[in-house]
This record gives sequence, structure tokens and C-alpha cells, in this order.
Amino acid sequence: MTNIAILTGRIARDPDTRETKGGTNVTGITVVTDRPARDKDGKTYKDENGYTAKESEFHRVTCFNGLAKTVGQYCSKGQLVSVQGRIHYTQWEDKDGVTRYGTEILADKVDFLSRGSGSSDDNDNTDAPEID
Repeated sequence: MTNIAILTGRIARDPDTRETKGGTNVTGITVVTDRPARDKDGKTYKDENGYTAKESEFHRVTCFNGLAKTVGQYCSKGQLVSVQGRIHYTQWEDKDGVTRYGTEILADKVDFLSRGSGSSDDNDNTDAPEID
């Protein structure tokens, strides 16, 4: 049996990096993917600008250890990335006792398909690995 997820999309917001009490680096990103929107008959249609209408989906992606450090250091909002990993489901009870569910991609690999935005002097991506 196999559980493989591959996403190619843009990062929706700057990465969120933290370290666990045990010293594990964890970085979370949200990757946005698009697909053609369909009408009630299942056909694609054009938006008001004449382009094929799109529907966006937001995917939570979690990276660990060295990958977490690299993604946290070199990725930024708007950057195009390809993520390979596995789908992970979680279940928990919130403070009101309501059962909640979540889904995320646990990343094994993140390829940078474009440079980050370099919005701050500390994160200008000049030391980022070369893009093939």
C-alpha cells in the first residue's frame, strides 16, 4: 500500500518555523493549488476577464528537521514549490470537548521552482540553492 502526495503550487503565506521541546525543527507552509472551475453541467467556463475560471485549494504542509530549516530559511509567500510527501490525518478534542479533524501533507521533499519574494533584508534568498 502506498500513501504519496505530490503538490505544485504557490506558498500562501510566509513559513511558520518552530522547535519542539525535544529539539526537532518544524516548519509549516500552506500551498495553494488551482484547478479549472466547473459549472453545474461539469463544463469549464470563463471568468469576467476571459480566462478559464479557477478554484483554489489550500493545503497544509509540515516539514521536519533539516528540510524544516531549509524551507523556513529560503521559502516565502508567493514562491512556486513542488512538495512530495504523504497525507496525514489527525483527530483531537477542542477545549469545548468537540471532536475535530485535520489533514496535512508531511513533506519528504520540497523543490523550489522559483525564488522567494525577498521581502526583507534578512530573507533575500541570495544564498538559496540554485534552481535547475
